[in-house]
Amino acid sequence: MNTLIKSLDYGQSYWLDNLIRSKTASGNLEKEVLATFDSIDEKQITKLLFAKNPNLWNKDAEQVKDISQRLGWLTLPDDFTKNVEMLNAFVLKVKEEGYTHAVLLGMGGSSLCSEVARETYGTTKGYLELLVLDNTDPAAILEVENKINIDKTLFIVASKSGNTEETLSFFHYFYHQLEKKKANKPGDNFVAITDANTPLVKVAEQYKFRKIFVNPSDLGGRYSVLSDFGLVPMALMGIDINAFLSNAKQMESGCDSVAAATNPGVSLGVVLGICQKHGRDKVTFVLSSSISSFGYWVEQLLAESTGKEGRGLIPVNGESIGTPEVYGKDRVFVHMYLSTDNNDADGKKVKALEEAGHPIVRIKVANKLALGGEYYRWEIATAIAGILIGINPFDQPNVEESKKNTHELLEGWAKEGSFKKAQPLLQLENISVYSGKKTEQIASKHHESIGDLVNNFTSKSKPNDYIALLPYFLMTEHRTKILQDWRQEMRDELKVATTLLNGPRYLHSTGQLHKGGPDSGLYIILVADEEKDLPIPSEKFGFETLHQAQALGDFRSLDDKGRRVIRIHLGKDIDAGLAKLHQSIKEAKRIFDEA
Repeated sequence: MNTLIKSLDYGQSYWLDNLIRSKTASGNLEKEVLATFDSIDEKQITKLLFAKNPNLWNKDAEQVKDISQRLGWLTLPDDFTKNVEMLNAFVLKVKEEGYTHAVLLGMGGSSLCSEVARETYGTTKGYLELLVLDNTDPAAILEVENKINIDKTLFIVASKSGNTEETLSFFHYFYHQLEKKKANKPGDNFVAITDANTPLVKVAEQYKFRKIFVNPSDLGGRYSVLSDFGLVPMALMGIDINAFLSNAKQMESGCDSVAAATNPGVSLGVVLGICQKHGRDKVTFVLSSSISSFGYWVEQLLAESTGKEGRGLIPVNGESIGTPEVYGKDRVFVHMYLSTDNNDADGKKVKALEEAGHPIVRIKVANKLALGGEYYRWEIATAIAGILIGINPFDQPNVEESKKNTHELLEGWAKEGSFKKAQPLLQLENISVYSGKKTEQIASKHHESIGDLVNNFTSKSKPNDYIALLPYFLMTEHRTKILQDWRQEMRDELKVATTLLNGPRYLHSTGQLHKGGPDSGLYIILVADEEKDLPIPSEKFGFETLHQAQALGDFRSLDDKGRRVIRIHLGKDIDAGLAKLHQSIKEAKRIFDEA
């Protein structure tokens, strides 16, 4: 299949080359993709989607009612173009008052689009430098605080529900810091982005925020990038949000009322849905360097939208691309690239994967501002894939489980002054390993080292499984390299997909997939002792306690779901503990190979 996807007036062409060439036990997927294109056109599914028909996802009456309140993202490119002038005037006022930084305080859908913008575009000269805080680790908070002049920083408190605990804790901390400096009007340093009539609206009114951006309530957080949640931070950075929205509008035109086979969003959704049904559920991204951070956002969109009812698409972002022999038959590869980047090396590797029979999706993006269209394309694709997979892509039924466990742990801490300590499977020097109920059998074997125990756990992976590394600490370049090296070693040896997700950020995104998606994950939670705590004003506990409770709560949620999970405590020195852990894993493998 070699299909040119081109929308009218889009100004660029998108090639989805050789969408499906793989042979499976179920037959040739290309035939099924083409048949599904015809079926979508016959049933007028695209037309019904743009008419915001909630019955497309075939759910009960209550779910249909909820879905009907989650489809506002379809018209965001049109709805928000009229706000560009107002947003630019707001930014001009902030600049005139001498603000130099903006700090986005949010989680999940409220923060990931800003992280993509920060890494992809950078700050235009004369505009505000954007930082994103979505980590309750005291070290992460201090890192942000040390980079800013707090008097000249605009804090963006972003929460759709208006009661996100982490976001409100961040707000209270920085408001208190401004009060300590005897700021005349500390509320002037804050704006809120939230839905109408939320608790955050009341907080913003009480503390006299500079401005409240009331977002449309008929869309979920992960579908909100083309609304104030994405546009306000981008405008403050000096990004041309008019051009950004124009690209989204052009993609909207290219998807609305266009036949499935030549529809950039619908065709992609069909491919992903068909691949999932045939076991190719690991959507593996190969992104060109200048847009690599787009993977953060699309990772959340796919995982949180589709990972439920024991099914789902499992996004694999940031895993280095390998040779065909290190992959199983559970992959579909998405090569998304800018023509201005040097993509020769990745292109050759992707070509080799294609020749080996793996499904390949290629998306050529004209420029960075064209990501406005890509956000929209992937939202359409996710909605269509949800129809084929048979799930509701607009809810997140399992996200609350970790939150509930966190609250219970914090209540216990308030009574006892500490968390109930579990017995480790193995403790050597400063590193301890704890297991969930489903992985207790690894305790029956004598382990010579921590690495031997961890390798015993990961060796239990089966074809079509994936291994998730889940660190709950501030990620640095050094720590990221160690974990990325470990990922590649496991992928190459075990032939399974790997993911690397920072906690607690992922609790508001891929955490839904971990609990509600297929039981194909092996989860390794990595924690450490914090060197310094920071108080949360009006709370009995500080950020260190909250951070630990989130990691323990997630471990409990995964364990309660019967998932395969271990927790590794690295001690107080994260860098030393992580290096020692990785070395022990490699040494245990060497001894095993030589035996």
